Amino acid sequence: MKKTLIIGAGGVASVAAHKCAQNHEVFPEFMIASRTKSKCDDIKTAIEKRMGKNLKSKITTASVNADNVAELVTLINSYKPHIVMNLALPYQDLTIMEACLQTGVHYLDTANYEPLDTAKFEYKWQWAFDDRYKKAGIAGILGSGFDPGVTSIWTAYALKHHFNEIHYIDILDCNGGDHGYPFATNFSPEINIREVAANGRYYENGKWIETKPMEIKRERNFKEVGQKDMYLMYHEELESMAKHIPNLKRARFFMTFGQSYLTHLKCLENVGMTSIEPIKFNGIDIVPIQFLAKVLPDPSSLGARTKGKTHIGVLFQGIGKDNKPKKYYIYNVCNHEECYKEVGSQAISYTTGVPAMIGAMMNLNGIWDKPGVWNMEQLDPDAFMEALNKWGLPWVEDFNPELVD
Repeated sequence: MKKTLIIGAGGVASVAAHKCAQNHEVFPEFMIASRTKSKCDDIKTAIEKRMGKNLKSKITTASVNADNVAELVTLINSYKPHIVMNLALPYQDLTIMEACLQTGVHYLDTANYEPLDTAKFEYKWQWAFDDRYKKAGIAGILGSGFDPGVTSIWTAYALKHHFNEIHYIDILDCNGGDHGYPFATNFSPEINIREVAANGRYYENGKWIETKPMEIKRERNFKEVGQKDMYLMYHEELESMAKHIPNLKRARFFMTFGQSYLTHLKCLENVGMTSIEPIKFNGIDIVPIQFLAKVLPDPSSLGARTKGKTHIGVLFQGIGKDNKPKKYYIYNVCNHEECYKEVGSQAISYTTGVPAMIGAMMNLNGIWDKPGVWNMEQLDPDAFMEALNKWGLPWVEDFNPELVD
């Protein structure tokens, strides 16, 4: 019997744990661990209430400091999981990867590492584990969320089944949901604001081109959501795709934002509340953005009040299997209210937590267990694609899509 250890107790971890419990044949036993054990207990209780007699997985909980390698090693050695699902904060990726290395256990996460004291995220720190993971005979699966994750799998699928060469990639992330608050974030406020406030960046002709935050705007009519403003941002899968997709000429990432969100964010920036530099307050060092995260609505509380849908897709251009120019779009639409009815979370957590479960399933089933550190576009996509349809994230193909200029 293969056991799974989930580290984290936020919205994504809750969704992943619910889906693991639904998939009891692959996840007959799993543990939820976080710094605050009561949060893990709350997730377990919610699953028990929601599933009742249909719950067949054995669920346990534990407390662990994911910043402490020794604590992680002790817990892993005690529980003996086959894989660790890192659904904690990106700041903790390296400590959890190190603990998995020391214990010989497979690793999976949903977002790449970010230094706590620098608003910068890139893969170099995690890619540096590759040789050691190979020697240890374990797999490190990076970015098994939606973007990165599903978007990366769609890229591998498009290259395998539709294109001889992919030249242009546009990732389009649209959240058409409304939670009713003047300003709130759908996942970790600190991570969300750091991403949005950073300079934009995209890959073109072998170079990285940097833009100011929100400098490049496009409008698009998203199916089942409607007309939205979207803005060019930098996102981590662009880095790995530029490395792993041959013949790529350009890769961009766009995300939609409403004017109210952008206005509030600009005001917070202007008064210094998005800063990551510590300041003295009553003799204590505080980081403004961390304080802001504490006063904003908890993302896990948004599910009950969020209505509408998300639409996330990837638009490809290149040379098709018939050696002719081809364009192709693949996307998923997810309903916030349906997600809440099923697992008690809004669609942002759902679209990340479901792929995390599927990625772990690929490893547990022996499909993705090759030693080394891997980004999702490097892995065979077919079984994952089938699982998306089965476990709540069905995809739609459009062979005559509108392009983004």
